[in-house]
Amino acid sequence: MLRGAEGTQAGRAGKPALGLRTRLTLSYVLLFAIVMASIGFTFHQALVVIVHQQTERLLDGEWSALKGFLRSRDADLVWAYDPEHPEEAFTVERLRRVFLLARPDGEIVEMSNGYASLGRESEETIRSVLQSGQTVTVTRRDARGEVYRVRMGPYGGAGRTYFAAIGMRASDTERIPARMLGVYAISAPVMLLAIGILGWYAAGRALSPLQRVVEAAQKVSGGNLSLRIERLGTNDELDELIATFNGMMERLEANFEQMKRFSMDASHELRTPLTAIRGQLEVAQLTAKTAEDFRRAVATALEDVERLGRIVQSLLQLAQAEAGQIRLNFEPELLAEVAARQMARFQPLADAKRLKLELEAEDGCLTMVDRLQMERLLDNLLSNAVKYTQEGGRVTVRVKRGKGETVLEVADNGPGIAAQHLPHIFDKFYRVREGEKTAGRGVGLGLAFVEWIARAHGGRVSVESEPGKGSTFRVSLPAPPVSSEPRRHG
Repeated sequence: MLRGAEGTQAGRAGKPALGLRTRLTLSYVLLFAIVMASIGFTFHQALVVIVHQQTERLLDGEWSALKGFLRSRDADLVWAYDPEHPEEAFTVERLRRVFLLARPDGEIVEMSNGYASLGRESEETIRSVLQSGQTVTVTRRDARGEVYRVRMGPYGGAGRTYFAAIGMRASDTERIPARMLGVYAISAPVMLLAIGILGWYAAGRALSPLQRVVEAAQKVSGGNLSLRIERLGTNDELDELIATFNGMMERLEANFEQMKRFSMDASHELRTPLTAIRGQLEVAQLTAKTAEDFRRAVATALEDVERLGRIVQSLLQLAQAEAGQIRLNFEPELLAEVAARQMARFQPLADAKRLKLELEAEDGCLTMVDRLQMERLLDNLLSNAVKYTQEGGRVTVRVKRGKGETVLEVADNGPGIAAQHLPHIFDKFYRVREGEKTAGRGVGLGLAFVEWIARAHGGRVSVESEPGKGSTFRVSLPAPPVSSEPRRHG
């Protein structure tokens, strides 16, 4: 299912690679093989112990039965039983199948043909067992390789201590673990094959949503960003992956639309002054007759050239800012002092329009800011406020504390902004054109700069406005640590 993508990657890497489905299936098989091998080994060892314990219990019973039928009589040991009793006769016959009785000096008193096939015990073995006074169990093999378990030890009777040994054939029971292991070894590959088939099927079903994501990703293009994948509703990792993919597509679509709108706006803003310059020069070429006519045409064209230069410069600076190429130098500043300095620059313009420019600031509103960028932020807000507020109006700058933040407000009682413009007021090249005069208009990037500067300081910017009552732009910045000291400027 995913071989197409993996094959492409493998081709790029120059070496073959297994598909994810194959690797998952092999993982299943390998895991089950390890588990089955562990289970088989554990069962085999347990069965060996059980068989050994069972043989020991049988030998214990035979050794006890030996004491019941081999008794002292006339200074000798004889088999005491009723030959007419079938059970006793059978028991004694069974005990004597593999039986050895010897004196301490190694002289054989009785040895069955079955024990003779195992080989006579050496005098050293007899002496060692008698000296220990304990019974021992050993393993012996006859000439055909059959395994016997032999219990040997001292046996008292008729005033003497004899060496007695009784054996039991254990080949059949000893083979049980090996037989079980053989059957298990034969059936294990069959079970692993079945597990592999089931694993292949399960991996295919588990990876089918991923295949849908891959197919959807392959269909993604600049004109098909509205593509979404339906969620499975299982609330598992695959559902989370699909949700993440859909979220990524939404962001891509939004960014693509923003870029498209920005390109259209930028081309329009750049084309307008160029068209004006060309028109003015063409008119001058056709109609100008005196040097004064040419100077006026050139002066008008230069104004548009200057505007074109401002647009290009602003676009370049904004692109650098959004690309993170502008390095900010944060220092503790009293925001009221920064605001006062910038308001002084706009005081002549305010006086020319008979505007009341005032500052309302709480003491000690210290903020970590990049002074140059904060001055640019204030310039943009004050410029708009002074420009669009009618004569005799009022522009107020407020600096105050909030909850863990410092708030900077620039408020005016100008014409205000209609509600439909507020969601787009910080977009690039967005301008409220109601009642706008061409002369003195901006390039439409000032508020975009304001938003970027606020975000770059870890803050945010918002606007409240009502037509006919004015606007308030509010910038909220994180408050610095209490120990910070303000920077002093000469």
